[in-house]
Amino acid sequence: MPVFSYKGMDAAGKKTSGIVDADNVKSARAKLRKMQVFPTEVTEGGRVGGKSVSGGFDIKKYFQKIKVADTASMTRQLSTLMNAGVPLVDSLSALVEQIENPQLKSTLSEIREKVREGARLADAMKGYPKIFNDLFINMVHAGEVSGALDTVLLRLADFTEGQARLNRKVKGALMYPIIMGLVSTILLCFLLVFVVPKITAIFEQNKAALPLPTKVLVGLSHFVAGYWYIVLAVVIILYVAYNRFKAKPSGRLFIDKQRLKMPIFGPMFRMIAVSRFCRTLSTLTSSGVQLMPSLDIVKGVVDNVVLVKVIEETRNSVKEGESIAEPLRRSGQFPPLVTHMITIGEKTGELEAMLERVADSYDDQVDTTVSTLTTLLEPLMIVVMGGVVGAIVVAIMLPILNLTSAIKHR
Repeated sequence: MPVFSYKGMDAAGKKTSGIVDADNVKSARAKLRKMQVFPTEVTEGGRVGGKSVSGGFDIKKYFQKIKVADTASMTRQLSTLMNAGVPLVDSLSALVEQIENPQLKSTLSEIREKVREGARLADAMKGYPKIFNDLFINMVHAGEVSGALDTVLLRLADFTEGQARLNRKVKGALMYPIIMGLVSTILLCFLLVFVVPKITAIFEQNKAALPLPTKVLVGLSHFVAGYWYIVLAVVIILYVAYNRFKAKPSGRLFIDKQRLKMPIFGPMFRMIAVSRFCRTLSTLTSSGVQLMPSLDIVKGVVDNVVLVKVIEETRNSVKEGESIAEPLRRSGQFPPLVTHMITIGEKTGELEAMLERVADSYDDQVDTTVSTLTTLLEPLMIVVMGGVVGAIVVAIMLPILNLTSAIKHR
């Protein structure tokens, strides 16, 4: 069924716009009138395979993205409807009516039509990889095959929301030092370019002898003020060079190795990767996805080449009949607790439960680490900023004190 975008007025006389599905323009207008919307413009649009077919460029739609929270909420609602006994097509129709995000609304409309034509839900979602990744599609497929789609969707919603919360916590912990670093840099540049030259001009007029700290500050100020474009060019060149180096397999491997070796942050990055590995593998296998495809999917979730190589080696070893825990232990990249718990899980037949416990444990450790980092970084950054500003103040005050002392002796 085609999708139409519309503009019009609601019953209160306010301007409104959105997307509605109908057989044709006439049906779309009739449907809008039933919704107490009086259309002034109705055009066939929507999206097919993730691309706009409206023929025009809508900058608002271009910048409006589907958030992880939108996908998780949609998944949970679909699970609730199906658990209540509502057929899949009717459940999708109900979601299309209530979802506000235009892109997700249009995508679900197209998925619903494919399902109505006889396609499986997982197959219908494959055309939208930016919204539904391999993990999502494989879990939905396993749910359809096992007849427990509502349960799998609920697990998927929990998993998606949990990963989104973890990402927010980590980004929040890293954002503070980044912002403080930018503020410090801007403040330092302002002092060097605008404040220091005016003060040093006074010293030059009085022909005051400058101490070493002041000479260093004046030299740095002249360099930044006179050659700022060189500094900017160097920063841009370093940024581009870093991205090109990171794009190479050898460069990405080197960077990821160093990330895991970083003090303070390195253990946190490892815990996050291990937590994602365990929780994703547990969620997939408990939902009915076979172990080998699950290990393939987990590689894309870990986001560290060093650990991805370990997972690939583990997959090959498992294919040859070896256990999961042994190749992980040999790599030395996974903590002993993880390999020990996996070994117990394999022996007792409770691998999914053990993986879930490991993930919960490492999520708690990440929470604690993030809280500790946030608590420590705030005073540390304040001390660093205070130290920089204090050094500048001392460098300025020294010649002033010398000048005052010389005047008194006269």
